[in-house]
Amino acid sequence: MQYTVKEIAQLANVTVKTLHHYHKIGLLIPRKISESGYRLYGQQELERLQQILFYRELDFPLKEITKLLAGESDRLSILQNQKQLLMARLRRLTRLVQTLDESIDHALKGEPMEQSAMFKGFRSEEEWEMALAEQNEHIKKTYDYDLLASKPIEVEAMNEMALEAKHFMNSMACALREGRKYDDSQVKKLIRQHIDFLNDHGTALTDADFASQARFFVQDDFHRHMLEEVQTGLSYYLCFAAESFASDQQ
Repeated sequence: MQYTVKEIAQLANVTVKTLHHYHKIGLLIPRKISESGYRLYGQQELERLQQILFYRELDFPLKEITKLLAGESDRLSILQNQKQLLMARLRRLTRLVQTLDESIDHALKGEPMEQSAMFKGFRSEEEWEMALAEQNEHIKKTYDYDLLASKPIEVEAMNEMALEAKHFMNSMACALREGRKYDDSQVKKLIRQHIDFLNDHGTALTDADFASQARFFVQDDFHRHMLEEVQTGLSYYLCFAAESFASDQQ
């Protein structure tokens, strides 16, 4: 039996635009194109789409999924590997829910929570290596520097830094959406707090260093795209804000 792109989209609960994109990048090729120009899919394409969506649930980037599916043609092996990955995520999410419940309990009681207990269930060293793999590969190829080999991953420290980075970037994105100027007092406050956090947690960083880092994010394709996925224009907004902030501190 053959399915149109619209039928596949309804079956898999994805958009037609997503399927068109998968076709464009060579991730999911239709079985054939009809004389009328319709994309037609068969059972094999359905199975491949299922495998793609399992990997997407695991937050694998599309480039990595393409490599994984190209290097492994045995459907059973792929599914077994995906099950292991999903079970690992399930265990981590279960632990995160427990940590969240404990945090809520402490908040209701007005009691501080032990720092070591606050981050139980967050990424392991292995998960961090996987999460940083694409970025590290880009840095090695472009700048001949191995991010993961430079120093061992300290999971709790990385978790804390990741939470701060996410909070900072989301706050900057919110300021951009609200129409705040890059030199707005609230934006400067966010940058000041972020730099102070980094310095308090072992990353020696001057205001000028932070501005240089922000410029790098704009100039480097990988990091610029990463910020632009959070909010269109964020990489440039952050760069202007950081440079303005550094200039004011001179």
